[in-house]
Amino acid sequence: MKVWRYESALLLRSKIAVAGLTLLAALTVASLISGIERIDSQRQAIAQIPLLQGEDLAAVIKANASAGDAGQAAYYTFHPTWNPPSALAFAAVGMRDVAPFMLRVRALGLEAQIHDGDVFNPELALAGRFDFAFLLTFLAPLFVIVLFHDIRSAETESGREKLLASLPGKLRQIYLRRSIVRLAALGLCLGLPFAVAAIDQGVTTGQIAGVLALMLAYLLFWACVAVLITWRGWNSSTNAAALATVWAIAALILPAVSNVLIERAIPVGQGAEIARAQREAVNHAWDIPREQTMQQFYAKYPQWSRSAPLGTAFHYKWYLAFHQNGDDAVQPLANAYRQGIERRSSSASALGLMLPPVGVQAALTRMAGTDMQAHLAYQDHIRAYHATLRQFYYGYLFEDRRFGERDYGMAPAYMPVTAEANVDRD
Repeated sequence: MKVWRYESALLLRSKIAVAGLTLLAALTVASLISGIERIDSQRQAIAQIPLLQGEDLAAVIKANASAGDAGQAAYYTFHPTWNPPSALAFAAVGMRDVAPFMLRVRALGLEAQIHDGDVFNPELALAGRFDFAFLLTFLAPLFVIVLFHDIRSAETESGREKLLASLPGKLRQIYLRRSIVRLAALGLCLGLPFAVAAIDQGVTTGQIAGVLALMLAYLLFWACVAVLITWRGWNSSTNAAALATVWAIAALILPAVSNVLIERAIPVGQGAEIARAQREAVNHAWDIPREQTMQQFYAKYPQWSRSAPLGTAFHYKWYLAFHQNGDDAVQPLANAYRQGIERRSSSASALGLMLPPVGVQAALTRMAGTDMQAHLAYQDHIRAYHATLRQFYYGYLFEDRRFGERDYGMAPAYMPVTAEANVDRD
């Protein structure tokens, strides 16, 4: 045990090592605070939904209830949906920082509503938020380089390696012990603040252990790379330059180039194109006979075909019918868009098997339920909820039933699926 204490004391005598470890611990705390503040702000926004929805619904009822028209209720009533963050989301904010986690929908055409709200800044998505995942993936390797680049060269340059070789025990064992001490110091600076924050946020023991294991494996990978380079006998500055080059290639250049190649190999349109196509289909309905719209609608939804014929006056069942027709018209576009996004996501996951920085980032966002798959699952849940809304309002519209004040409160309520449930499902 004395030998291990001596190695620890030797590490702490290095001003550069102490400064590096102190900075790493400070950055870890800062990244955790940044992630927690971001996720807390989202939780606070979600917590305001019932109050704001109640105020909005009261205004809609006051303005439209006397008409007794379900069409007016469907048109003017917004129904909130939201994607609650998991307990671990603070560590890897992921898509929650660039894609909507709340969306208010009406019982009109859904695709335009989803893809209008699904616009995000690709530059922000590329850079990512300064959270624990960003720190671990991109910055932690630099601290490994600081501590490991001279692990052998410092001894050879000072002439101490010959003396160490004369001591009992193999020289390789001495360097192995020194590497373990430095790796443990790095792990402590990263893992201890994370564990404290995770316990405070209610993260399960299994997830904490999983993140810590992933963290240690990633640090070990970079430590092995550093040892392989430093063992070649170069001087300290050459080792540092070589390791910095490996870091830049593995963590920055190759992921960026691979992302461009994936985007070119798997072309995907923009969500705004689907929204525009849906609106064009909806607007076209004003220029064609209403009977043609209803025939198209009844052909796909025959359960409503027994509804009374349209008169000369405006009727909301015609209006909602051509919104549904618009959604159906762009469904092939929406499916192609979804499949393209999923193929890109799968390709990026496969890339993570070859590039550890990409793999660690993907693994953390998957564990936290903040990856693209979690966002797509939220969209699927919105679609399922919107279908229940349509069925609710269609029952009044196509059966010519009065929609009174009490009926506003009978509309289906959104029931979110937790991020933990999405992770478990996968």
